[in-house]
Amino acid sequence: MSTFLRPWHALACVAASAAALVVAFVMAPAPLASTRATTDLASEGQLIATFRSAFVGYWHAGNAGFDSDLQRIVDYWFRYHVAKAVLGGALLAVFIVLAVLSWQAFLRVGGLRAAGLAVSGVLATALAVVSLATVMANIHGMAAPFGSLLPMLFGAPSASGGPLPGTLDQIRQQLATGQHSPALAVITDDYVKFHAVMAVEGTIVVIVLVVLTVLLWRGFRRTDRAERRSRRLQAAYGVFVPLLALALAVIVLANATTAAHPLPGLEGFFAGGW
Repeated sequence: MSTFLRPWHALACVAASAAALVVAFVMAPAPLASTRATTDLASEGQLIATFRSAFVGYWHAGNAGFDSDLQRIVDYWFRYHVAKAVLGGALLAVFIVLAVLSWQAFLRVGGLRAAGLAVSGVLATALAVVSLATVMANIHGMAAPFGSLLPMLFGAPSASGGPLPGTLDQIRQQLATGQHSPALAVITDDYVKFHAVMAVEGTIVVIVLVVLTVLLWRGFRRTDRAERRSRRLQAAYGVFVPLLALALAVIVLANATTAAHPLPGLEGFFAGGW
């Protein structure tokens, strides 16, 4: 009996760890990123309002370097992405373990238990993919924290009042005429870095997924034909993983193209097309 219960106990422990990490992923990054100088930024609404105000001041100062107001926001946002990336990485690891344990148990039992474990395996796999996307998003957020703040210039709360619309109009005009100020050069550099990092990390993940696909199909060929459930599972992942790699390769190509030719993307971005 104790031998039978061990895998279920392991599954329960991993699932509980995943639940705790999900709560930490949502709740912990802002407190972890905060310092005495940035406690006001823990509120999303306050962060957006403060960034918009600091951005307007930065733009009109006309300098490449950030002033103290903008620098503290960029530093906070970097630390926020570090916390998110670490917690997302932990979630990715836990969901992979949960998927592996679910499928291992699935291969040993039948009936309703097998159906429940199959659901657990599929759900854990889907959540692992979401966690991977989260880790990747936060890595390029870490690499270009200023660039990843720029979407806050648009959307809710309303960005139609105050000096911000006029500032955005000036940016659009400079992009259209090709007369780039030092501030716009910094914006462009971070925009390029943001997409270039995504292209690089995406390429690495695609390579890993291709290697995993090869290993899955090798395992499929070496598995005895009598082990039908195991072969079906390997074949299912052998199809899913390369499809995931293909989808990611498209994203990599789009980001590499944007990094190589940033002007159309920047024009679309500041036209509200983020």
